[in-house]
Formats: sequence, structure tokens, C-alpha cells
Amino acid sequence: MSEPSRAARRRIRRDHDTVLEGIDACADRVTASWDGDAATDRADVVDPLRTELESMGVLARLPNVLVDAVDATGHALPASPVAAPPYVAVTSRGPVLRATIDPGRLVVRVDAFEVVRESTPRYRRLEDVRLAVSLE
Repeated sequence: MSEPSRAARRRIRRDHDTVLEGIDACADRVTASWDGDAATDRADVVDPLRTELESMGVLARLPNVLVDAVDATGHALPASPVAAPPYVAVTSRGPVLRATIDPGRLVVRVDAFEVVRESTPRYRRLEDVRLAVSLE
């Protein structure tokens, strides 16, 4: 992991822990509607997760997380991000934040689910959210 990525990760952990906790709570609410410990349809993860993130106000806070992550790298965004692609996307693993900055693309993933590749993919809830930051 590069130093800018580490700096962004530290900033998110320090200043946005409540957002990470909110994502974790939203993921718990999504799995409460499942019949069993996993879902086999991507739509059973992505759509309900987006709905929960919106209803709890977490989705609207994600652009600020991205701004602070970029700031921690020593760079700035050329435009204000919004809670929609290309800046924020809700995936089958959790929210992904993206920003193009001078040295490359900063990608922040908050994984709340894992994809188990079998004959039919299964989506399982992780014990806790996992934060991954990379500069590509």
C-alpha cells in the first residue's frame, strides 16, 4: 500500500468511523430480510443496501468521505463529488468511492459482503466491514 493510500485510510478511520459503522448497520438490516445466511441474487444485496444507505443518510455522507480521503493524499478533486457514479457506487460488496487525482485513481472500498464463487455466486455478510484504499 502506498503512503498516500495509507494516509487516506487513516483519515477515513479517524474522521469517518460513524460512516463505517452506518454501513455496517445497513448491511445488518439487509441480511435480516434474507432466508438463510446468504443471498444468491445480486439484486438482494445491491438494491436493499442502496435503500438502507439512503434511508439512514449514509449515502449522502460518502462524498465527504471521498473529499477527505483525497485531501489526506495531498491532492484535491477538480469538482465536488456526488453520491452517484463515477464518484460513489453501491456494489454487491458494499460502497465504492472513486476519484481521479494527479497520480492516478484513488479507490476506497468498504466491503460489507463477500462474493463466494460457486456454480451460483453467493453473497455472504462479512463479520465487520473491511476498508480498502488503493491508488491505481
